[in-house]
Amino acid sequence: MNNTEKKTIKYRNLLLGLIALLLLSLSAVAAVIAYVDPFFHYHRPLPGFPYIVDNQLSQNPGMASNMDYNGCIIGSSMTVNFDTDDFKELLGYDTVKLSYSGAYPKDDYNILSIVFDRDTNARKARDMGAVFFAMDIPTITAGTDETKYPLPGYLYDDNIFNDVSYVLNKDVLLQYIMRPLIQRKGSDLSEIYASWWTPDYYNIQWVMHTYEEPAKSDVTYTADDVLPATKANLEKNILPFVRDNPDVQFYFFFPPYSILYWHNLKQEGFYEAAFAQYQYVADALLEYDNVHLFYFQTMDEVTDLNNYADYSHYKPEINRFMVECFADDTYRVRSHEDMENKLQRMRQIVEGFDFETLFETDY
Repeated sequence: MNNTEKKTIKYRNLLLGLIALLLLSLSAVAAVIAYVDPFFHYHRPLPGFPYIVDNQLSQNPGMASNMDYNGCIIGSSMTVNFDTDDFKELLGYDTVKLSYSGAYPKDDYNILSIVFDRDTNARKARDMGAVFFAMDIPTITAGTDETKYPLPGYLYDDNIFNDVSYVLNKDVLLQYIMRPLIQRKGSDLSEIYASWWTPDYYNIQWVMHTYEEPAKSDVTYTADDVLPATKANLEKNILPFVRDNPDVQFYFFFPPYSILYWHNLKQEGFYEAAFAQYQYVADALLEYDNVHLFYFQTMDEVTDLNNYADYSHYKPEINRFMVECFADDTYRVRSHEDMENKLQRMRQIVEGFDFETLFETDY
């Protein structure tokens, strides 16, 4: 064997050794991520590991599949300040929070499809009891297949081959395994996704300082402009879960946005159209015996901007109050006429509010 052949064999063996080392390293990383499973894609949380839960798009599907619960919280940022301990205390449900900030109806559909997956529930012997669902009228005219953000599809399907995007993900390893191990501080699962605003931000000065008044629209929208899309989303993304699960109690609620939300609707030309949407959605939901519907927008708190951090996001104390209402039926809507009366009361609140003084005051 000449020197050239010897060098060739040496370099080949070196290359093979490097490839083997690389494969071994990748296998080790994949094994660690699969074992800890910070996105709960394969199993429930390991006892004692300080999991960080702050990624709704990536962690919600795993929690929906593998957490132990018999109630879930669905919806937009209007749900992030719920404390699941309140649902256990006041209603007896072990809930998991599955919020998507800015959720479109398709986002709600995607996660509810996992919640009500028959195979998963049979495997977990899960007996779903209740869904607590924030019904946001501003987003219900989105496209029926439109999501707020692009989804990491490999975490939402059953294709094990594309899991390589998860188990060989550098950010997952460093941010969701190494970081919590070093910091030894994980998330309180009862308060995950809570907004970053501290109590100091819930005041009229902050709200008005950050508020941007929409330009006055030259167009006035009508029921005909919004109800077809509203109906389509209800029929495709929401009502099938209600119909197919008659033994599950669905607590739908219209979140208590501040009075500025209604000013925005007037400015944008959607004021009358929104009232039509609220009535239409209420009527559609009230067709089902397993629906509990709540209209919180006539609360006294909506006219006091000290309860808000912006025009729509309310302080956590209001979240607690809403859970109390789910328990005792305060603000519950029971019929078409009941909803009509509540919307009429909402009109009175809006029409009687002194917006002129609000905008003229120097904050």
